[in-house]
Amino acid sequence: MNKTENKKYLEPTFFINSDSAEIHDFVYKNISTKDDDITKAVKLYYAVRDGFFYNPYYLDFKKEAMQASYLINKKTAYCIEKAIILAATYRNAGLPARIGFANVRNHIGTEKLETFLGSNLLVFHGYAEVFLDGKWVKSTPAFNKELCEMLNVEPLEFDGKNDSVFQEYNKLGGKFMVYEHYYGEFDDLPYDLMVSELKKHYPHLFESEHFDKEKLVVSFK
Repeated sequence: MNKTENKKYLEPTFFINSDSAEIHDFVYKNISTKDDDITKAVKLYYAVRDGFFYNPYYLDFKKEAMQASYLINKKTAYCIEKAIILAATYRNAGLPARIGFANVRNHIGTEKLETFLGSNLLVFHGYAEVFLDGKWVKSTPAFNKELCEMLNVEPLEFDGKNDSVFQEYNKLGGKFMVYEHYYGEFDDLPYDLMVSELKKHYPHLFESEHFDKEKLVVSFK
């Protein structure tokens, strides 16, 4: 990666507003200035993975509500939100970062989630990539440790050297996750693409009583 590209993935953007005081405070509660880059990345991954309980049942699509500085103050978040948070913390710590998206088939999804989505396909599932030791490394903080234990799968670990992607099998060897489509990686959240893909695959969410058109919120309890 050349210096121009490196700078691009270090700069704050609208959604990944890594220069905010909220992100800076979170970062330096979890890392030390003495840490090397890999140690910083690993510490931040675990801070985001387990610091926010995965919750896909409350989707706030207001642009301001999807900024990292807003999300960092929540106790729960879903995959896209957690990818935004993680990328922002990486950049604040001086690590080039971007976010990526894929469609993932969840083979042991909960009945509640499949009822909500009307499918076991998780569309526009988010992850973060960080540039370490001359290469991009994927880190997927979506599922916190507590949730993984409930689903009987091993939580995703991250060592800063190897890709950390969704678990293919559960603890019993059964199929868990399968990637079906990659959208690629971006320097900021591709908001319009995200919304159009969600509406394409889950039109019922935006046509039901679960969607508040004025607040741009989908809520399912």
